[in-house]
Amino acid sequence: MNFNSKLIKAQKNSLLCVGLDTDQAKLPIHLRKNKNGIILFNKAIINSTKDFVCAYKINLAFYESLGKEGWHILKQTLKAIPKNIITIGDGKRGDIGNTASQYAKSLFDDFGFDAVTVNPYMGYDSVEPFLNYKNKGIFLLAVTSNKGAYDFQFLKVGKLPLYKHVVKTSLKWNKNNNIGFVVGATKSSQLKELRKLAPKSPFLIPGVGAQGGNLRDAVKHGSTIKNNFAIINVSRSVLYASTGKDFAIAARKETIKLAVEILKYRM
Repeated sequence: MNFNSKLIKAQKNSLLCVGLDTDQAKLPIHLRKNKNGIILFNKAIINSTKDFVCAYKINLAFYESLGKEGWHILKQTLKAIPKNIITIGDGKRGDIGNTASQYAKSLFDDFGFDAVTVNPYMGYDSVEPFLNYKNKGIFLLAVTSNKGAYDFQFLKVGKLPLYKHVVKTSLKWNKNNNIGFVVGATKSSQLKELRKLAPKSPFLIPGVGAQGGNLRDAVKHGSTIKNNFAIINVSRSVLYASTGKDFAIAARKETIKLAVEILKYRM
């Protein structure tokens, strides 16, 4: 099954994605000194939210920073995610072709992610090795939710900002129909205009919640005309809804609240 088909099935009931960006320092106190604390935390979050999400996004930095143990935790976390739910490896990889090939092999063949985030600013040859995995999703950075996005992404190249050139050019590479874009929820007007430019592409939309992105706009502007293909990511507001032993219950309550609100806007 190709990525877009799997995503459509996963989004039948939800557009919500939970980011498993687990920070050991923010774990509930009773798990911080447990050598398996992160695994136990991640599994509890997955079990309490899996029926209200379409995807889990894993920011690789939180696992790479733990060294060898981090890779073990990452694999155990991926095993805990039901096969019908999309997994996104968020590493924003981007390098010359032979290096990109090794990144793609690691993330797709070894870890088995359904999709990854890729920085396209080195051009086609740095993205091609990922695109060659025809049944996997590749989310290219377009407009990010951080303040520094304005340093480069909005610079005018001719009459258009750079981020529009990135989207327009990369759509020409989309022979396998597996390219999507990262578009921050904090950039509502850009989200709206890029949906018109890429009407059939999946959008990974971070920035709702702690970063201040508007959930309604993310749903309305990020979805296609069939009300799908917007993957709305939340992390901290779900993961750390409680710092006590009830963290999984609190995470579930927050996830349900967001899922219900998204459903309201999706109608």
